[in-house]
Amino acid sequence: MSRLSQLGNNLYRGDISFNIVGNQRRWYAASAVLLIIALGALGFRGLNFGVEFTGGSVFTVPSETCTVETARTAVSDAGVTTEEPIVTEVKGSSGRDLRVQTVSLGPERSATVAESLASACDTPLDDVSTTVIGPSWGQSITKKALTGLVVFLAAIVLYLSVAFEWRMAIAALVALAHDVFITVGIYSLVGFEVTPASVIGVLTILGYSLYDTVVVFDKVKENTRGLTAGSRMTYSDAANLAVNQTLVRSINTSIVGLLPVAALLFVGAYVLGAGTLKDLALALFVGIAVGTYSSVFIATPVLADLKEREPAMKALNARVTARRASRGVEADLGARGSSEAVAATSAAAGGSGSSGAAPSQRNQPKRRPSSKRRSGGSGSKR
Repeated sequence: MSRLSQLGNNLYRGDISFNIVGNQRRWYAASAVLLIIALGALGFRGLNFGVEFTGGSVFTVPSETCTVETARTAVSDAGVTTEEPIVTEVKGSSGRDLRVQTVSLGPERSATVAESLASACDTPLDDVSTTVIGPSWGQSITKKALTGLVVFLAAIVLYLSVAFEWRMAIAALVALAHDVFITVGIYSLVGFEVTPASVIGVLTILGYSLYDTVVVFDKVKENTRGLTAGSRMTYSDAANLAVNQTLVRSINTSIVGLLPVAALLFVGAYVLGAGTLKDLALALFVGIAVGTYSSVFIATPVLADLKEREPAMKALNARVTARRASRGVEADLGARGSSEAVAATSAAAGGSGSSGAAPSQRNQPKRRPSSKRRSGGSGSKR
């Protein structure tokens, strides 16, 4: 049996336990730092929205030798000086391509820019493709993405409230908001372009994060069934046990999910240079990692904090505390009794040893030699 499997068995049986729920302030503080960084990046750097959201003209120039600076100079020579063009290298099916993004241009100005790029990059004009995307299309995409997100969150609240309880729905929403803000903040920090593929990736990681959270919540529900009828453990104890029991499973699932996504990100960003593949892989990679963290260290502690406010759980905490205190007193009394018994026995043994022989031996009269022994010599003479 591997060490990870052995660790999982020990965690499931409760032989080993990490106090995850009890240390919730540490996890809250770590998440607060990440969220502050993410919000700061969004406030100062903002998001690099793609042409699908902002609108504009995109020129694709197939060339193995044309540089990024050459393409920018060609666009400037064509009279487009209102905003610096965004030029990226993309490895297409036929080789290396330059993707030049400018503000939205009319047909005549687009034709002028295409001619300038073809001339500067020594590429036939017919090979330069031009795509014009209006801002209305980007607004439509944004509206549909927000609509899908709202419907998704409403479905989550409804499902968790029916299948579990409304407190679990709130805890799940907190974890999902945590994942979205951190993922979007990382997008802002690295400067990756936000495209429809990025939106699809964010919606995908929300589903993954919710899946992992529901697995943990299902175990919490199983461990807390009929909990208030006894006084063995508190709700936080039972929730912490559930997290430990599903911890190895969450780690294994995350590793299996992250490895292919990491390969996809590497291939998309460094090998192929495919923008869509890179955007989708980054959102998935960050989302899976952050979603696993939030399911274990955010969602369950938030749920425990909400449940501990209930009167029934407060009464349970009082009973558990009283029981543990009484057990501590009994154990202390038992330890004292054993210590006193040992001390008494040692004292008795010490007293008898200091006086030499045992009392029964001291009080015995000294025996005189028997007559047979005294007369033994005369008998032998006769």
